[in-house]
Amino acid sequence: MAQMTMVQAINNALKTELQNDENVLLFGEDVGVNGGVFRVTEGLQKEFGEDRVFDTPLAESGIGGLALGLTVEGYRPVMEIQFFGFVFEVMDSVAGQIARHRFRSGNSKVAPVTIRAPFGGGVHTPELHADNLEGLMAQSPGLKVVIPSGPYDAKGLLIESIRSNDPIVYLEHMKLYRSFREEVPEEEYTIEIGKANVKREGSDITLIAYGAMVQEALKAAEDLEKDGYSAEVIDLRTVQPLDIETLVASTEKTGRVVVIQEAQRQAGVGAQVAAELSERAILSLEAPIARVAAADTIYPFTQAEGVWLPNKKDIVKQAKKTLEF
Repeated sequence: MAQMTMVQAINNALKTELQNDENVLLFGEDVGVNGGVFRVTEGLQKEFGEDRVFDTPLAESGIGGLALGLTVEGYRPVMEIQFFGFVFEVMDSVAGQIARHRFRSGNSKVAPVTIRAPFGGGVHTPELHADNLEGLMAQSPGLKVVIPSGPYDAKGLLIESIRSNDPIVYLEHMKLYRSFREEVPEEEYTIEIGKANVKREGSDITLIAYGAMVQEALKAAEDLEKDGYSAEVIDLRTVQPLDIETLVASTEKTGRVVVIQEAQRQAGVGAQVAAELSERAILSLEAPIARVAAADTIYPFTQAEGVWLPNKKDIVKQAKKTLEF
């Protein structure tokens, strides 16, 4: 085991798959010589060469088109969108072409594309860089959407994503890149896509989150424990597909649920989770399913993001309200 940040864990996963499969190619804006904006791909071009790890022009649509074309030739491309707020520039390739490739070919062709991108707030990025657009991806049939909450999951989920024959949108929250370390095996391992993780056992209320909000939920659970409440924390890990079985089991155990997301409240992943649980576990609920989310506005400028972003205080406040219902 080694202590790794999420940046190191992702780099290690990419290195592992570049070593394991010569058909894995890594490309995007500045991923080669510079090692990416956050140095996630640092050293990989030097080790594996410019034919396998290479820079592209500043053209997201071209990156997506290249990825799809490479799959036709038998490659397993790992494409990077430098910041996920720029996914609109490549939306046709991602949702209109890559996501539909298996369907339109009658299951005779696959699209093993991994679409990596940093996203998320709390690090004072310029406009369009922090936007949470995972809900848009989760609503696009044919795509799976993976969002790790820490280094251990980041490595196992990325290796599994690269080996998958389905296109995976793999989102890396910028605030988590270097905020803490975890023990991560240096050897290869995978984590099943579509399987949630119970990060903390509890009996009174279930807190469901993903990405950076998992860390806020864990902090909230600690505060709730001081007041005599036992909170279970579930990390979705993948927001498409959802692990409904784990979510229902926790709901049946605690009877109370708060769903947490950093994204705007409207039409988000949290709404889908709440709807599924309302349909499947309504008789187990002792209170309405609650949501903690950002306001339904465009992501604010950096001066206001601390007010706009959900945090542990918001989670504790809503959890107590649900517990006292």
